[in-house]
Amino acid sequence: MTTQAEKEMTFIEHLEELRWHIIRALCSIVVFAVIAFLSKSFIFHDVILAPSRLDFWTYRFLCRMGESLGSDVLCIEQLPFIIQSRTMTGQFTMYLQSSLIIGLICAFPYAFWEIWRFISPGLHEGERHASRGAVFFVTILFLAGVCFGYYIVTPLSINFLSNYSLDPSILNEFDIVSYVSTVTMLVLSCAIMFQLPIVMYFLSQAGIVTPEGLVYFRKHAFVVILIISAILTPPDVMSQILIALPLSALYEFSIWMSRAIYRKKRKMEVEEFKR
Repeated sequence: MTTQAEKEMTFIEHLEELRWHIIRALCSIVVFAVIAFLSKSFIFHDVILAPSRLDFWTYRFLCRMGESLGSDVLCIEQLPFIIQSRTMTGQFTMYLQSSLIIGLICAFPYAFWEIWRFISPGLHEGERHASRGAVFFVTILFLAGVCFGYYIVTPLSINFLSNYSLDPSILNEFDIVSYVSTVTMLVLSCAIMFQLPIVMYFLSQAGIVTPEGLVYFRKHAFVVILIISAILTPPDVMSQILIALPLSALYEFSIWMSRAIYRKKRKMEVEEFKR
């Protein structure tokens, strides 16, 4: 419940409060970015460049899985490429960009909580009740998307792109800018796209989206998902499929969730009618 002081806040006072919430959120990102910047060896060798080496967790897991099935088809034996820096500022620029992105990922729970603290007092009691746990679920889905992008989509995309060759005489020598941009794009794209259930939840609560409508537009949604996956990923089919599959699963989950919300609404309407 909002206090009397919050109700009487002027527009300028609301802007001032929003400014401080944004400042605190940005400060948290900067703090984690500075920590990442000071941990150069760990961030680049053990995080950013890890998917480019055969000892990465995903490659070892696939190889063990193949061995348990009695086949070595899943073992990735080579990543035939080298990473170069072709510009004088390439390595330093990518180091700054990587530090900021890691700062954003690490600070996301707190930064979102700060923004939510500003938004939630303006909600009605029913809306506040319906959005209970929003910070928790948004954070869980964001981190799940980051892990999926980093451990699944990124290494398999790197494997596909590094082994794809038009002719044996062509060597793959990737620029550090291209490599880091691809990794960060894949990870952040998955993190953002994993927020689909949250968006559908609030749209269903507002009555904008219905389960019948989601079912009717399922085929259209699948086409849109493929288009979005093609835009967000590098130009290869493997990356597009790897993002499209979980998004399709999240869309199906959104249909189930929307049905549950509407069943709950109908139950409440029946109870109110009986009264």
